[in-house]
Amino acid sequence: MINTRNIVHMDLDTFFVSCERLLDSRLEGKPVLIGGTSDRGVVASCSYEARAFGIHSAMPMRLAKQLCPEAIILRGNSGIYSKFSNAVTDVIKESVPIYEKTSVDEFYIDLSGMDKFFGCHKLASEIRKRIIKETGLPISFGLSINKTVSKIATGEAKPNNQLHIVQGHEKPFLSPLSVSKIPMVGKVTYRQLCDLGIKRIQTIQEMPVEMMSKVFGKNGRVIWKKANGIDNSPVVQYSERKSISTERTFDRDTTDVKKLESIIVAMAENLIYQLRRGNKLTACVTFKIRYSDFQTYTQQKRIPYSSADHKILPVVMELYKNLYQRRLLVRLVGVRFSHLVEGGQQIDLFEDNEKIINLYQAMDRMRERYGDRAVIKAAGMGAKSISRWNPFTGEPPPLLANRRQ
Repeated sequence: MINTRNIVHMDLDTFFVSCERLLDSRLEGKPVLIGGTSDRGVVASCSYEARAFGIHSAMPMRLAKQLCPEAIILRGNSGIYSKFSNAVTDVIKESVPIYEKTSVDEFYIDLSGMDKFFGCHKLASEIRKRIIKETGLPISFGLSINKTVSKIATGEAKPNNQLHIVQGHEKPFLSPLSVSKIPMVGKVTYRQLCDLGIKRIQTIQEMPVEMMSKVFGKNGRVIWKKANGIDNSPVVQYSERKSISTERTFDRDTTDVKKLESIIVAMAENLIYQLRRGNKLTACVTFKIRYSDFQTYTQQKRIPYSSADHKILPVVMELYKNLYQRRLLVRLVGVRFSHLVEGGQQIDLFEDNEKIINLYQAMDRMRERYGDRAVIKAAGMGAKSISRWNPFTGEPPPLLANRRQ
């Protein structure tokens, strides 16, 4: 007899807004928007009261203001949100054998085998109650035999509730729901499905998998499996990456300033791209330089959370200029980004504007397709071999912290 899997998906409700409400009770019951406060800013998170006006995360702030002029707009504080997120993580860490933190406000927990001792639904309920009691934050969960069904169940349980899908009831639970509820069905895929007259998950359940593959290729098979409640993906043991870095040791020690600066720009630019690739933001930049006599110097600077070239590169170059002594040959240079947090769609947390987001997304799409050096700054062209490297491979891929809920 195969042991039944018991997978819990937990998600903090309107997380950023809930944190702000704990700090200021006057925000309760009011439409609240968090994000870039200028007209060119983007909504990072919004309350359920604001959603009633048609507002959602990633919407331009100026449009959100038009839809709900009375909304309270806050710039947000990523440091405070990280503290609350860590408090929730600590409760989960103490209570369960295996958990996966996929973003600042979202967790998967594997309780398989725990039903013999405790009862998985009871245990998940107690963890949820403890989180609410100890942090004051509303949280919802879905419990089922796999990640996909549990995630969809959490969405149906919200706000601040829980839902258990008993084994064998996955397909009946999913069938009446909109296809937009399937994880990985974004705006484009949803439109394509609607154009084919497929609006409910039941329609996909009744289709042969070959037909979905024909229309949507490899993704068609994945969507069909999810629609049928099939998902064998494991809960990956969570470990948080605190920093990423890269360094270059020269074949021959050098004082060629042009070569040095070109390599530093290329290294930093590539490392910043890796931040965006992993949906991370950094709040601390460190530069390291080692001279031919092996004397090594480092200097760091705190910055507002960012993964934007135009914000981070000048800081890297400033630190380099502070440390560089022209009279000595240079053996090694290095760049490190630390104090990492989930960034979701943000490039600069709470300071984004659409033009900058679109620019970086376009550059990153070209890099994904043609390689890391497909789009580079002219200043970094002197570096010949900055490798294609992803520091976040093998770790749970961070999902969008501020995804549309």
